[in-house]
Amino acid sequence: MRLRLARQTRGMTLKALADAANCSESLLSKIENGKASPSLPMLHRLVGALDTNIGWMFEESDGEEGIIFRAGTRPLIALDPLRRGEGISLERIIPYSAGHLLQCNIHHIEEKGESAGPIQHAGEEVGYLLTGEIELIVDGKSYMLAAGDAFVFNSELPHHYRNVGRDRASIFWVNTPATF
Repeated sequence: MRLRLARQTRGMTLKALADAANCSESLLSKIENGKASPSLPMLHRLVGALDTNIGWMFEESDGEEGIIFRAGTRPLIALDPLRRGEGISLERIIPYSAGHLLQCNIHHIEEKGESAGPIQHAGEEVGYLLTGEIELIVDGKSYMLAAGDAFVFNSELPHHYRNVGRDRASIFWVNTPATF
């Protein structure tokens, strides 16, 4: 499962990873589904192609991960305007952990703020607009949303958004697999 998650997070197809690790798609599929075990050299090639390490592939959660994340104590990440958009910060609802299959943030978008994009990657996304007004553009089609509106789409479709209101907008946003 962890191998598949790492591959999907990086937006790689089975073929792309198999080519990068010099193995067959069939073998890679069997490894991801627990029907085959990779040799140590194969494992080294796989983690090298995924830009991770063998330790990450086998680390186990100690069961001490938090369950409750109190208001005011969650990490707030201001995005780099050159890579991720202008006027956007992310409040981590689920702190980053290798063990999580979901990524959940509240995207806070300042007036006239917008995401970099459009972007596309493996996965699925769902959101609920808590406050404000945004324009969500998915696969070239524009959708105007107001507080209380929700959305869902396949992450492989090109997508981005911008604040079209006069106040800060906040979106409760969940996607899988985690993308950043």
